[in-house]
Amino acid sequence: MNVPRFVGVADRISAWSGKLFAWLIVVLMLAVSIEVFKRYILNAPTAWIFDLDAMLYGTLFMMCGAYTLAQNGHVRGDFLYTNMRPKTQASLDLALYFLFFLPGIIALVYAGYFFAADSWRINEHSNVTADGPPVYQFKAVIPIAGFLVLLQGIAEIMRCIVCLRTGSWPERLRDVEEIDVIGDQLSQSQFVDEESRRTAIEQAHSIEQAAHQRSGAKS
Repeated sequence: MNVPRFVGVADRISAWSGKLFAWLIVVLMLAVSIEVFKRYILNAPTAWIFDLDAMLYGTLFMMCGAYTLAQNGHVRGDFLYTNMRPKTQASLDLALYFLFFLPGIIALVYAGYFFAADSWRINEHSNVTADGPPVYQFKAVIPIAGFLVLLQGIAEIMRCIVCLRTGSWPERLRDVEEIDVIGDQLSQSQFVDEESRRTAIEQAHSIEQAAHQRSGAKS
């Protein structure tokens, strides 16, 4: 098995799915804004809006999990972790992946599949309102999201093995970060001179590097 290739493919799948479903936050914002207008201006509330909001946010939360894992963005207790050497970090991560991550995610995919299958079989609708919207398509998100997280988790396990062999963490798929936004904004500003722009970007780089060190994103 070509480990770097598998890790790269998993990273790209996670990035693609995360960025695609991240647009649901725009749909959710529009749905809430329209409902506020209807409810308080037109006095015509929508009965099933709560179900729609829950499904949109739930799908966003679930489907972006693999992307967050690929970017090493999940919350961790890093008080001791950041002071460890890369090999020690990899050993700890590897143990936790096998002890907690894999059993939990495999159980999620397994149970979620039958949970979603039953929902599709009975054509399940929400019971929050008398004529609630269908929810079977939303429940299908559970095993799909679980599979994507599982795929990325296997890639993270491979990263740990590579780190144990080489003593350093392999590179991650780079994504747009705050530092890129800062650079773009300053480059287009007519009120910031070149020296001030360079100083601001250097300070932002220092903050970014410190954040990466705290999260263990870099060796």
